[in-house]
Amino acid sequence: MATGTIRYWAAAKAASGTAEEPYSARTLAEALDAVRERHPGELTRVLLRCSFLVNDEPVGKRPHDAVLLTEGGTVEVLPPFAGG
Repeated sequence: MATGTIRYWAAAKAASGTAEEPYSARTLAEALDAVRERHPGELTRVLLRCSFLVNDEPVGKRPHDAVLLTEGGTVEVLPPFAGG
């Protein structure tokens, strides 16, 4: 189990009500499951449209259960941005 920080941007930040929060999970899938549990509703819908960076590396189309998280790592939650 690794601990680190999840950072929310734009619509994800608005839907979660926070800019960042800690994670305690082995994989990105586990971390996102915990996020959905803590923030049911709008954030769950926003996450469907998001892309993710784990330690500055794009997750892309990799299965979230195959993306291992590291101790002290960072997960960036990036909704689609207009104009960019």
